[in-house]
Amino acid sequence: MSFLKRLGIDTYMLLLLGTVALALLAPAQGFAAAILGHVTYWAVALLFFLYGAKLDSGAVRAGLTNWKLQGMTLAATYLMFPLVGVALSFVAGPLLGATVTLGLMFLAVLPSTVQSSIAFTSMSGGNVPAAICAASVSNLVGVVLTPLLVATLLHTGDGGIQLDAVIKIATQILLPFVVGQLARPWVGHHVRKHKMLTLIVDRGAILLIVFSAFSAGTVSGLWASLPLMSLIVLAIIVLGFLTITMSLMVWAGRAAGLPAADRAALFYCGSTKSLASGLPIATALFAPENLAAIVLPLMIYHMSQLLVCAFLSQKAAARLATAG
Repeated sequence: MSFLKRLGIDTYMLLLLGTVALALLAPAQGFAAAILGHVTYWAVALLFFLYGAKLDSGAVRAGLTNWKLQGMTLAATYLMFPLVGVALSFVAGPLLGATVTLGLMFLAVLPSTVQSSIAFTSMSGGNVPAAICAASVSNLVGVVLTPLLVATLLHTGDGGIQLDAVIKIATQILLPFVVGQLARPWVGHHVRKHKMLTLIVDRGAILLIVFSAFSAGTVSGLWASLPLMSLIVLAIIVLGFLTITMSLMVWAGRAAGLPAADRAALFYCGSTKSLASGLPIATALFAPENLAAIVLPLMIYHMSQLLVCAFLSQKAAARLATAG
């Protein structure tokens, strides 16, 4: 297990893989699937309430003074990524099919990770306060901007955004988040104090969504219609996506003349995508029978970014230890 952790594979990633396997072998169907859908809905609502309750808007405002880093991170997340995603989708669309290509575009408009990008920045000796601000702002903006970008970029075809999806986003994600922000003066310290509760809700909601999505995919016959070669092609394309974005972040940090600590924050916050935010938003936007194929690129990207970032941050930490 210690060897796997050095590679970036932790217990949670193994649970994700196990949840996918369970959904393929024993998917939820009928009444069980309906109950699972209701439980998942309220788990996502609770998750975004906790996000709102623990997000310190004062810390975000203070971190915004580093305008160059914050601006570059937001531009990377909501401008660079969508442009690269459009280009890759145009090239790879005929190979992947409409639904999986939709998932590739959805991946491109998601916010940055929070916990992992901050942790990797810290391990690499980067600017942790700036990373906290960048990741927080990315997710704060993403609650509103991601659905809008999806509606703009994916309006045509099977993934078109309908009015009920907009209402679901408002009631399941935006409303709990706003209520959490309003309640933060009274409940924020309790949420921060009981971090394990937040972690359980965070990880548990994601596992529920993964099981529900991949169960629906299994029941609908998605995996039988998705050849192994298509999965291999998708993995190659997603890895290429990751390579392009990480390379652009390295280049942009150097071209802008950022100090090393800020370059580390830009790299980890600007090149990662949030599974924690992406899966709940996907459940509100897309039909259950298409959900598994749509989130598949995100699942591959998320696991790949963890492996690469864990490797790079550990190398950076070793260099810092040697220099110290």
